[in-house]
Amino acid sequence: MTPLLLIAAIFAIAIIAGFLGSLLGLGGGIIVVPALTLLFGIDIRLAIGASIISVIATSSGAAAAYVKEHLANLRVAMFLEIGTTLGAISGAYIAGIVHTRLLFILFGLLLAYSALAMLKKRHEAHGAVYVSPIADRLGLHSSYYDEGLGQQIDYRVSRPITGLGLMYLAGAASGLLGIGSGALKVPAMDLAMRLPMKVSTATSNFMIGVTAAASAGLYFVRGQIDPVIAAPVAAGVLLGATVGSRFLGRIESRVIRVIFIIVLAVVSVEMFVKGVL
Repeated sequence: MTPLLLIAAIFAIAIIAGFLGSLLGLGGGIIVVPALTLLFGIDIRLAIGASIISVIATSSGAAAAYVKEHLANLRVAMFLEIGTTLGAISGAYIAGIVHTRLLFILFGLLLAYSALAMLKKRHEAHGAVYVSPIADRLGLHSSYYDEGLGQQIDYRVSRPITGLGLMYLAGAASGLLGIGSGALKVPAMDLAMRLPMKVSTATSNFMIGVTAAASAGLYFVRGQIDPVIAAPVAAGVLLGATVGSRFLGRIESRVIRVIFIIVLAVVSVEMFVKGVL
């Protein structure tokens, strides 16, 4: 494949990654990293570096629209960023000393766990809420208008401290694997903090850019951000994220959850196999 065809192919895949990333709150990296490594044979460390840049692009393209539509909970995002930022710096440091094969296996296991957790939640009763004085004091509760249902949805945030701890792990995964940590952030907010699915994905999109920026500097210093790869990835993801952000409010939460689970399951299997074989 010629260099121009390679760049065009990467750009096209990045558009798809950005669209799904903004729709599901995953940041695009969950598709970019497997695509670059499995389809084009690019070293996973360079793929992760490009993915980190694409995550910032996804957040930039989608976050503004979600904030305007009141889908993203800014108070929750700012509270949880304390954990994700510290985790991202830790993960980026560890990535420099971990074997490549182990990165593939960790990636696959983390995504498989997220898929199973989301699948389990699909069969649980919705609306279970835990009283949280901390969430009350910080004013984390909010509401949004669901275009898919045609009604205002009021919700209360549960277990913020548990969420903060999970966000540290999510941030570490972002810095280590370049996935934007949305694959862990969305389940954490959805399962532990009991945020509605749409709010979880929108808030994740708002957060992932900050998390990725915290670790991008370390990847740049180590020479693991190749402009030839990162540029088409960032441009394609930004375009896809801008388009995807216009669809979230109109799609049913159940549909988003199903797509989320399918994407996580497929990619987790591919990456785990790559790491083992």
